[in-house]
Amino acid sequence: MSSALLVPDRPAASRRRAARGGRRLTRVSGLGLGIAMMWFSLLVLIPLAAVVVTGTSGGWSGFWDAVTNEQTAAAIRLTVGTAFLVTVVNVIMGTLIAWVLVRDRFPGQRALEVLIDIPFALPTIVAGLVLLSLYGPNSPLGINIANARPAVFLAFLFVTLPFVVRTVQPVLAELDKEAEEAAMSLGASKFTVFRRIILPSLTPAIAAGAALSFARGVSEYGSLVLLSGNLPMRTEVTSVRILSSIENDNVDSAAAVATVLLVISFAVIVILDLLQRRMVRRG
Repeated sequence: MSSALLVPDRPAASRRRAARGGRRLTRVSGLGLGIAMMWFSLLVLIPLAAVVVTGTSGGWSGFWDAVTNEQTAAAIRLTVGTAFLVTVVNVIMGTLIAWVLVRDRFPGQRALEVLIDIPFALPTIVAGLVLLSLYGPNSPLGINIANARPAVFLAFLFVTLPFVVRTVQPVLAELDKEAEEAAMSLGASKFTVFRRIILPSLTPAIAAGAALSFARGVSEYGSLVLLSGNLPMRTEVTSVRILSSIENDNVDSAAAVATVLLVISFAVIVILDLLQRRMVRRG
């Protein structure tokens, strides 16, 4: 006499999870996730929440008055606009530099590799001193942009240069050249190969570098504090404006401006992520 073993059907959610290869967290994995989230919350989430709460503690009217103040609004426009322009330049020039470093061989290449990382290594105030000595009143180049808006652009450009280069370079180095060679053997032009094969692979790295570049520019202080002169309504950026508010014992206003920068940076990161996903799908 034979008997059949009846196995109850699993719920649909379980079947979908199994089909995706998902599984429940083990105790060790759960413990690791809990520690990671606690650490992330202590370092990032809780401080950010505290800033938002402080910035809105005076109500919507107080928040709005703080961020629409003429001097504050000018600082926000200058900071965000300059960071955006610098990010566009970095996307183009950073990708080009990464391409040269990966695809070409030339004398002094190793030295250039080291020099690109100098903005990472230099303290920002030292970077400001270097820029002031080169582009200030006593410039050996004969270029004086001290206390002018181009000084803000130059300072942002200096400190954000490596981000796109260093995010694109390893991805470009790992690309399979056989696909490019096969496309070119079938008659595709170099531009078509770049647009249809190389660019979709580089887009996530370019987007990541652009997001880092924008966020770094928006938050910059040390490299421009000496060169820009921090002139209200002309060269004053939001980081200087926040510091001035704190020194004047106006923490709520400083937190309100910081909240605006937080929202703008988060929005830019999300937009760049959506754009790179869309380009990858098209590619």
